[in-house]
Amino acid sequence: MKDISGNFEPPVIVRIFLILFLEVLVSTKLFVGSLPWSVDDDALREKFEEHGNVVSAKIVKDRDTGRSRGFGFVEMESPAEASNAIKALNDSQLNGRNIVVNEARSRN
Repeated sequence: MKDISGNFEPPVIVRIFLILFLEVLVSTKLFVGSLPWSVDDDALREKFEEHGNVVSAKIVKDRDTGRSRGFGFVEMESPAEASNAIKALNDSQLNGRNIVVNEARSRN
């Protein structure tokens, strides 16, 4: 379809599909590494809430000892917030350690 200026404009359903498809491609789940042992789920959440709405924040723990393994995952509400958090927090300090923040990858 063409709009009144003669430019091609996809139907509304196609535009909605593209928006939803792009949101799926841009993950909202982040990997956070090099964490100090003292950081817990709440401290991790607080650090990321400075950069957007946090859906979840979880430190991965050793199943035998229950101690932190030094990394975790944070899920942000939107891809834009996830991107902002990566830019702001990757290689930043948390309790004296430089942390690594990037998009989480699947285990495959």
